[in-house]
Amino acid sequence: MYLPQHFEETRLDELQRVISEYPLGALVTSGGQGLDANHLPFELDAKQGVLLAHVARANPVWQELKDGDDVLVIFRAGDAYISPNWYPSKHELHRQVPTWNYRVVHVHGKATVRDEERFVRGVVARLTRTHEGRANAEQPWRMSDSAKEYIDQMLTAIVGIEIRITRMVGKWKLSQNREGRDRVTAAEELRKRNEEVISGAMLDAGK
Repeated sequence: MYLPQHFEETRLDELQRVISEYPLGALVTSGGQGLDANHLPFELDAKQGVLLAHVARANPVWQELKDGDDVLVIFRAGDAYISPNWYPSKHELHRQVPTWNYRVVHVHGKATVRDEERFVRGVVARLTRTHEGRANAEQPWRMSDSAKEYIDQMLTAIVGIEIRITRMVGKWKLSQNREGRDRVTAAEELRKRNEEVISGAMLDAGK
């Protein structure tokens, strides 16, 4: 990933926060059929330094992966088009062009396929606990809400994937290379258009 220094995000807590808040990652692998990308919800275990996920047994990715294969997981935390008309300096200098702002985290790691029932059950339980807690905090769905035989059957239809993290790279492209007034005004224009995620991130980038 092309990464100018002024867009590089190195704070580990910020990288981990984005993964937790935007857990749908694109798992990029290279197998016998070439490059492939699968979009999966991941659970970050920061203490162990791993990402956890599962795929359908019918998905060939788990059969093409060899233990220890290098993989890349891409997490996106919002994006927005930026018009040069939003920059106060544009109306003075007329030397600006459109751009696109975004935040991404690239996680590099070594993959291991985990087809043990206990592991898969644990991954599903963790993902469920995390996201039901956010979506239905007052009455979260639990695996025990369904019949045991049904859950057991569903678990046989998926395979676990564990990725040991070797490197994380963050890119926060938020107009840090612009004048402060240009960045703030562009952020305010985004807010008017209900683009709250990138607007807020742009304003935070100036603090």
